[in-house]
Amino acid sequence: MTYNKLRKAIILLADGTIFHGKSVGNKEGTAFGEVCFNTGMTGYQEIFTDPSYFGQLMVATNAHIGNYGVNDEEVESDSIKIAGLVCKNFSYDYSRADASGSLEDFFNKNNLFAISDVDTRALVSYIRDNGAMNAVISTDVDNVEGLKERLANIPNMEGLELASKVSTKEPYYFGEENATYKIAALDIGIKKNILRNLAKRDAYIKVFPYNAKFEELEAFNPDGYFLSNGPGDPEPLVEAQEVAKEIIKRDLPLFGICLGHQVIALANGISTYKMHNGHRGINHPVKNLETGRGEITSQNHGFAVNREEAEANKDLKVTHLHLNDDTVAGLAMKNKNCFSVQYHPEASPGPHDSMYLFDKFIENIKRK
Repeated sequence: MTYNKLRKAIILLADGTIFHGKSVGNKEGTAFGEVCFNTGMTGYQEIFTDPSYFGQLMVATNAHIGNYGVNDEEVESDSIKIAGLVCKNFSYDYSRADASGSLEDFFNKNNLFAISDVDTRALVSYIRDNGAMNAVISTDVDNVEGLKERLANIPNMEGLELASKVSTKEPYYFGEENATYKIAALDIGIKKNILRNLAKRDAYIKVFPYNAKFEELEAFNPDGYFLSNGPGDPEPLVEAQEVAKEIIKRDLPLFGICLGHQVIALANGISTYKMHNGHRGINHPVKNLETGRGEITSQNHGFAVNREEAEANKDLKVTHLHLNDDTVAGLAMKNKNCFSVQYHPEASPGPHDSMYLFDKFIENIKRK
């Protein structure tokens, strides 16, 4: 692709700030969403297909995107979930022996609009200072006022329920039917690698839609229950909170990750809040308060659990803290078989410091 022939493009932020770039693949296009950034040096395909990123414009902080192509096995869902991509250098060619194809072809197949040649260091610095906000990427560079009008009508992430946009429509099964353990998973944006990790531990999983009732999950006669990650604000997920309350009331083994962690907090009367710019990357330091050990973790969230309320709750204990800002990274109920983490122990391509949490869940099931 010849640089000089690429169409001009812009990223327009909700506060009117503009950054300039070029259209990937020389395409015309426009995409809206909340702008956020991920600091991971690798794993872009997993990021783009992660349901937790639904409705977001992803800014890649790594200088090169696409250089190792894509692999059909390295996906977290059945399609790309980001609303659009912003990057510095987009690689049209790739060098990887087991690549299935180029990232450009992957984007074309999924109808994703992306822009490159953006000063991403300046953009990320701006987001860090001013917070996550809605934005638009577009080749309609001569119609800034029109883009501003359309952007003003895009709903804010706070208060936005998005789990229904990415959840399965019908229940489905994952793993070996004759496995030792049965787990009912509520899909509010579940990643495939979570299912892989549970199945690897001799579990057969039935995955239910976001609005399934507890009685539907219970009818599977599971040994344990799981609340998944996912996009959007956890507060509107009233049905999922009711499911969590019923599981907790019956003292059944329950494990929640990311959005599921926030749902468990809300089910216990602890509020959540929108973060300034969130945590997104694969090198976030967390301290396990129960063992005193540090963990390098993969994180992807724009909401967090209120720490003061969590520490004041007599039924809960904070088990993990994010060492960069002391936000709550893990919870456990004192007298119930329930725990959760804000980060992603199933991280792919890594890190793998927190894989033990899946083993802990299975051990909790054994002890029920």
